[in-house]
Amino acid sequence: MKNKELIEKIRGKKGFISDMDGVIYHGNKLLPGVPEFVKWLKKENKKFLFLTNSSERTQKELQEKMLRFGIDLDESAFYTSALATANFLAMQKPGGSAYIIGEAGLINAMYNAGYSMNNFNPDYVVVGDTRSYSFEKLEQAVNLVLKGAKLIGTNPDVTGPVENGIIPATRALVSPIELATGRHAYFVGKPNPLMMRIALKRIGCSNDETIIIGDRMDTDIIAGIESEIDTLLVLTGISTLRTVDKFPYRPTYILDGVADLIQ
Repeated sequence: MKNKELIEKIRGKKGFISDMDGVIYHGNKLLPGVPEFVKWLKKENKKFLFLTNSSERTQKELQEKMLRFGIDLDESAFYTSALATANFLAMQKPGGSAYIIGEAGLINAMYNAGYSMNNFNPDYVVVGDTRSYSFEKLEQAVNLVLKGAKLIGTNPDVTGPVENGIIPATRALVSPIELATGRHAYFVGKPNPLMMRIALKRIGCSNDETIIIGDRMDTDIIAGIESEIDTLLVLTGISTLRTVDKFPYRPTYILDGVADLIQ
């Protein structure tokens, strides 16, 4: 398929589910073509959702971050692994308690889902993306899990992209707890089908009408494949063409970035 035909096929989709880190921005740096891409989504009345495995920020914080880039979106345009985790736990054990290692996005989501914070005998130890990880928090989490708390990770990402390289993400932070306790965490974020079902419901599209855009083979692309949604890998984040060859599956499409869709 010629590149022009490929792009037109992607543009013909009704629904767009897009990752953020590595697709829309690197840390505080907006990636090329993003304002034009969002403007095109609005102009063409596409159904879209920015679905991020990052659990640090609230929907309001993501909205404000995009506004600083000059892109005006409703809070409802964003959905995070923190929200998915809180909703999952509220269904599993309504009104439960948790010991949380994470930032405002996760803490607020858990409070809003009816959960209380508990450092003594929580139902769950919940770990998300954070820059305030410490040995003291690790020690507390290990002992709570050994006492019976269930271990939950907001997402299975090992690393995340930033302006100057990569940073450890949730799975890297959960691993020491798993090793020390012999217990395995349950991860709620992509590629968990829970996230994809939520995303499709929020945009009101079927899987065959939708495409998922991401920069990671191990979360974004496999999430789409396992949910029977076409996938677009962009090379503005973690993955390269060489990365693709390391996996036993392939994305439906590969482009340099979302800028290619609006040229």
